[in-house]
Amino acid sequence: MDRYTEQRLFGWLARGAAALVVAVMALVVTVTLFRGGRVFLTDPAIALTPPGSRYMLEGDGGFLHAVLGSIFIVGPATIVSMVLAISTAVYLQSDYSSERFSDVVNMFLNVLWGTPPIVYGVFVLTVIIAIGARTSLVFGIIAIAIFQYPIMTRYTDEALRSAPDTVKEASYGLGATRFETAVMTVRAALPGIIAGIIMGFARGIGDAATVLFTAGRSTNMPAGPFEPATTLPVLIFDQAMSFNAEVRSHAYAASFVLIVAVLGLIVLSKLLAGRYARYAPGGRHS
Repeated sequence: MDRYTEQRLFGWLARGAAALVVAVMALVVTVTLFRGGRVFLTDPAIALTPPGSRYMLEGDGGFLHAVLGSIFIVGPATIVSMVLAISTAVYLQSDYSSERFSDVVNMFLNVLWGTPPIVYGVFVLTVIIAIGARTSLVFGIIAIAIFQYPIMTRYTDEALRSAPDTVKEASYGLGATRFETAVMTVRAALPGIIAGIIMGFARGIGDAATVLFTAGRSTNMPAGPFEPATTLPVLIFDQAMSFNAEVRSHAYAASFVLIVAVLGLIVLSKLLAGRYARYAPGGRHS
């Protein structure tokens, strides 16, 4: 086989693999949007209605408790992870740490990124048992924050490394301190940082394994930080196994809400990245 034939063969294989991935993704999204959208659009109030007393058995009421549970868990967790991730990524730059230290930390962050989410849930569950507590919303926040941390840190680190060296050179040339230079570098890397934050939020809001052991299950509205709470993925997991067709239909509706939220976050990350690209040297200006 000559090299030109090999080139064409691998080109076809690459296009075929890409087409397969896109086809599977489109199939999953289409089925979810069709089945879940049909239920949700028929009765959109189910996302804004608290569950009834026999919600998991008969499907009376809605899943507002799971929507609020997702927001109350993933929102604070994202804020905590964002602060820690940006601080860590800034410290890993050459101005603060050696290249060897940075490489070692990034290796561990990559391992944490590849760790199954359920491991984080079991870890926090071990802490809960050790201190004699019970599953609650606050432990769900802690577990999701730990899960999101390596994702956001790696995105932020790569964004900072991709920032033009001229930013640091100009900043130091004007007599700026390391902190002031770090602020300017973060501004130059904002598109990548924002993408990492929103990606971390999307991963957190779509995860069930982490909160399954830490936030617990509940068919009640979130009552406080130390009370159990349910998120949309956990609700979908429970309802999809129900013998009642009405309850299973709510699982499809919740899946529709979740996938629309994740797709919306991805679009939002693109829009915000483009919006803040103007702060980067050579970026767009309005």
